[in-house]
This record gives sequence, C-alpha cells and structure tokens, in this order.
Amino acid sequence: MDAKWLTKDELAAWVRLYTVVELLPNVLDSQLRRDADLTSFEYYVLAMLSEAPDRTLRMTDLAAQTSATLPRLSHVVKRLEVRGLVERFPCPEDRRATNACLTGVGWRKILETAPGHVATVRRHVIDALTPEQLGQLREIADALLKRLDPNGAMAPLYRRHDVRGGPQSEV
Repeated sequence: MDAKWLTKDELAAWVRLYTVVELLPNVLDSQLRRDADLTSFEYYVLAMLSEAPDRTLRMTDLAAQTSATLPRLSHVVKRLEVRGLVERFPCPEDRRATNACLTGVGWRKILETAPGHVATVRRHVIDALTPEQLGQLREIADALLKRLDPNGAMAPLYRRHDVRGGPQSEV
C-alpha cells in the first residue's frame, strides 16, 4: 500500500496536536492529585455524577459517559467508595443493574475541587486562546469528532454544553 505521506505543514500540525494530547492530561492530573488527591479520571467520574439527576447514574450509563469499560469504572468507583465519595446500590427499576450515587462528601469534594480545576483549564487552554481561536478550536474538535465518533455515541457528552441563546456559566 502506498502511503500518502504528510506534507511539512500537515506533519507540523499533527506533531503539535499529538504533543498537546500527551501533555495536557498530565497537567490536569498533576493539579488534581496535588490539590484534591484525585486522578483526573476520578474527578471526571465525580463530575458526571454531580451533573446527573439525584447525582445518580447506572454504572453502564456512567461507563458510557466517561468512555470507560465497566471493569475499569468498577475499580475506580470502588476506590471512590472506600473514600466515602460514592456509594453503589442495586437499581430500583432493574435489580440486575447497579447505580452509583455521589455522596454528600463527594458533592463537597467536587465543590472544593472544581475552582482549582477550572483555573488550571483556563490557565493552560482557554486563556491561551483568543475568542476567535476558541471558536476555531471548537470547530476543529467538531470536525475530528465526526471521524472519531461517527455514530455520535459520545455526542450527548460534548453537546450538552453547547450554547443555546446566550452565554452560560459552567462549573
């Protein structure tokens, strides 16, 4: 098979994107570990529960929202349970399913942790861009997501924050 090699401009863009994808998770993870004793994935699980009705989701739904396998999610939720941040219980509608619920301690952890996390996201991503570049970033991400998520399985996750009719403030 003949490869369609990247041009110099394409390679320069690709290597930069790859480097951002490699560096950004470590930056976010370092801040969360230092300030909240959480990994970025643990924070993400807590955040998804904090946004759910009654701060509760079926484990299968939580796995879908975090793009995690059930075994990985179960392991992480177990660690969060030990810390009193999450509790699991049988789903009342389907006793075969298990729900995960953010506890009061978990809710307080999110409230305490979110400001530092948002400040880190601002410092390393949002404030580095002009408003025009931020719009371009969203358009670029949408173009990539069309290829990476062609069936839109993850769309509810990233589209729920789309602005409809004006500015929003999000935690």
